[in-house]
Amino acid sequence: MIKKWWMAPLLVLVLVLSACSEDEVQEGSGQETEEGLEPLDEKATVIVAEDGAASGAGFYIANEMGYFADYNIEIEFATFSNSDEMLPALASGEVDVAGGISSASFFNSIAQGIDVRMIADKGHNTEGNSYFTFVIREDLQDEITSYEDFEGRTIAVSTQNGVDDYIFQQMLEHAGLTRDDVEFELMGDFGNMLAAMGNQTIDAALQIEPLITQGESQGLHVRFGDATDYAPEAQIAMVLGSPDFLNEDREIAKRFMAAYLKGVRDYNDAFIKETGDLDKIIDIMTEYTALKDPETWKEVGVTGLDPNGKMFVEDIHNQYEVYKENGAIKGELNLDQVVDTSLVEEVVDLIGEYE
Repeated sequence: MIKKWWMAPLLVLVLVLSACSEDEVQEGSGQETEEGLEPLDEKATVIVAEDGAASGAGFYIANEMGYFADYNIEIEFATFSNSDEMLPALASGEVDVAGGISSASFFNSIAQGIDVRMIADKGHNTEGNSYFTFVIREDLQDEITSYEDFEGRTIAVSTQNGVDDYIFQQMLEHAGLTRDDVEFELMGDFGNMLAAMGNQTIDAALQIEPLITQGESQGLHVRFGDATDYAPEAQIAMVLGSPDFLNEDREIAKRFMAAYLKGVRDYNDAFIKETGDLDKIIDIMTEYTALKDPETWKEVGVTGLDPNGKMFVEDIHNQYEVYKENGAIKGELNLDQVVDTSLVEEVVDLIGEYE
């Protein structure tokens, strides 16, 4: 069941939620649950703030495959216009789980007393085919052959003091460049980057899928290298948890996380290992996300999702320090109290490691 709690997109990197029927009843998968994670005696409803981003695959797949139902959990999806609305709802327990990306404003909200926890991976780049990486104009392939060649070029990035900006800075450092060596073009709409490529007002862009694949097919740009060239362990998005959900509703939270990780494992089996039911997983992704073409799903670089829920914790710290050095952080924040890996560690002990 998908239910809109508040309207519009969340703070993750893409697009819009495709809703299921309100009266749809989700059936279980028929699989046995693990010892120590038997179904709940009473049905529990877990509210998940998610906007149809590809990085929410674990939620969508677990829901459609019946993994939540196996534990007697029903999911309601909620959408918010921005993090200023979502984070207080999460902190107060009105929402149990959400997807989020790092930004200075996100960290500032937590520093100012909004109590939420980063509990699991919800998006990172995969080596060689990153979901989120730089592209250059197709006509510049002979002129831009290394990251050093970005010097003097106009580069579009969707945020300042957000994860896109952090990746941009990592690339500059890798190339031995500074911000003064390039023309930074703030362009919040990824779709507008395609048009800017077409009219040659920008030379490069930090772009996302499926627009990377779309722009290549239209002859507007080409993928340039890979984000893992300069940010091999960048944490792009995280699963966020309400303190009430993680503490007072711990038994529900454990079962929720077990189901989520099973969904992520199906995703990895299909897209990464190529051993799972790719067509079925693509059907689920086309239902929940704005990318509706099954064939395009076979071409795009998919979001990296860790099947054991592990986050690149060191990179989260590094992102915070970069925003702080840029003067964008107000107040002090103890990230060790914000990043909570205990739930995924406890659950993986019960369901086993994925290799």
